Amino acid sequence: MTESPPRAWAEIDLAALQHNLRIAREHSGKEVMAVIKGGAYGHGLLEVAKALDCEKLPFLGVANTGEARQLYDAGIQTTPYILGATLPAEREEIAARGWTPCLCSLEEMEHFDRLGQSKAVEAHLALDTGMGRGGFLPDQLGAALDKLKSCSGIKLTGVGSHLPVADEDPAFTRSQFELFDSLAESIPHDAKFHIHLGNSAGLLAYESRTTNLVRPGLLLYGISPIPEHQSLLQPVMTLKSRVSVINHLPKGHGVSYGRTLLTRDTKAAVLGLGYGDGYPRALSEKGAEVLINGTLCPLLGRVTMDQIIVDVTHLPHCQTGDEAILYGKDLLVSDLAEKAGTIAWEVLTQITPRVTRVYR
Repeated sequence: MTESPPRAWAEIDLAALQHNLRIAREHSGKEVMAVIKGGAYGHGLLEVAKALDCEKLPFLGVANTGEARQLYDAGIQTTPYILGATLPAEREEIAARGWTPCLCSLEEMEHFDRLGQSKAVEAHLALDTGMGRGGFLPDQLGAALDKLKSCSGIKLTGVGSHLPVADEDPAFTRSQFELFDSLAESIPHDAKFHIHLGNSAGLLAYESRTTNLVRPGLLLYGISPIPEHQSLLQPVMTLKSRVSVINHLPKGHGVSYGRTLLTRDTKAAVLGLGYGDGYPRALSEKGAEVLINGTLCPLLGRVTMDQIIVDVTHLPHCQTGDEAILYGKDLLVSDLAEKAGTIAWEVLTQITPRVTRVYR
């Protein structure tokens, strides 16, 4: 029996991933921590990690120990970096397996110090320079450094902070870089010390006098948070479906839940994906389009769980089985996200497990 093809699938172009990594390196002139949290932004945690493992990166950025453990179990050699504060129950595994945490509180320091008495835990210090999500405030840095001097179980190997508005507020972001640089300059360190602030927008549009590491996420997957830099990048994911049936509907007929009424006789193609696959329901009646046979086709009515309907009246040769592109190189996920009133990060990470990932 022949296995049937998927109704919805995401083609992942690993060559595009490598291209975007080169852009991050060349544009920043710094080492790169590849951020692969959230299932590599929906692209597939392990496959993306395997593709990056040969790139001699210092770190792969993950959200928690569960993601780090998946890398460990798969034999990934690049060190996982735990982005954000750690829970007490996570820390023994982090210390035992040599993963790198970022220290956000004195309580974390004290716990990792106890865990690192036989072998020091290599850790970074997290500074809060405006994000408000964790780390030591500038006026707390001195106390944090004094505490670390007494922690024989911790080896401080880096310092970092995070940018909240690098793609929205250049004036604040420039002031944040200045603050972070001045704080980093006050921390004694050797040449192997990692200093990092720049996310995707940060590395594309700003300069730092101290940082030697950048942390791209969205950029790696080919989408620029700053539109004028999009031409540098190659989108990695192309989300596809196929036409399951074509209906000829008369003017005035209703379409989908809520009965959007047709204003003319319409040839309507049904595609086999919906919000159950991660295609945003918020795109309903927002002017979204899909590509079929190289032609843009408007979305009709509301997005449902498993299907959407598009207008193919202008496509005389459209037929059942034809491929449809929901987003990719010629239809950017960032443009789709704007129509949905959200961000590309959310759209990508909401692609569900029933969407087959196909790696090229």
